[in-house]
Amino acid sequence: MIGLLGRKVRMTQLYSNTGKVIPVTVVKAGPCIVVQKKEEKTDGYIALQLGFEAKPKTNKPYAGHFKKIKVEPMKVLTEFRFDKPADIEKFSVGQEVKVDIFTEGDEVSVRGLTRGRGFQGGVRRWGWHGGPATHGSMSHRRIGSVGSGSSPGHPWRGRHQAGHYGMEAVTIKNLKVIKVELEQNLLYIKGAIPGSAYTPVEIWKQ
Repeated sequence: MIGLLGRKVRMTQLYSNTGKVIPVTVVKAGPCIVVQKKEEKTDGYIALQLGFEAKPKTNKPYAGHFKKIKVEPMKVLTEFRFDKPADIEKFSVGQEVKVDIFTEGDEVSVRGLTRGRGFQGGVRRWGWHGGPATHGSMSHRRIGSVGSGSSPGHPWRGRHQAGHYGMEAVTIKNLKVIKVELEQNLLYIKGAIPGSAYTPVEIWKQ
């Protein structure tokens, strides 16, 4: 299904016709450039490769990739897969895809990287309830025992422990487009989406 690349701008709120407050996320979506068309015969699958935001400098392999279609290098490249060859026939390399592919009321999925929080303990990373808070306890937020000493003699693989938290790819489905601003390439999507401000995101119709 066709989609767009964009950047999360901020969260705000809109009002419905009945005066109900709707929390929305503002996303600057596109315009994107069709950089490459992937076909079943040559690539083994059907997809469109879209680029977003011009990039002043890049390495030679990427420079050659964009030079073929006479377009400036792009910061973000992502492929959107299709089921049938006929679905990509109306698109051509070098074509500009804008936010007008979405309309108010569309249901979309949004994929992005969650906010990076660095190294965190188990209470914040996994939601541990923690130890006793009073009466001389020395184990308020400690990890405690991580495995038996004799068998197997080491912690089980996959145990929840402290470590790096965030910066994971997450997809939020069944989000609704509340408003589309064509002139400014803005989408107002109901609810929250992954990432901090100005994080690149992918939006596609369901």
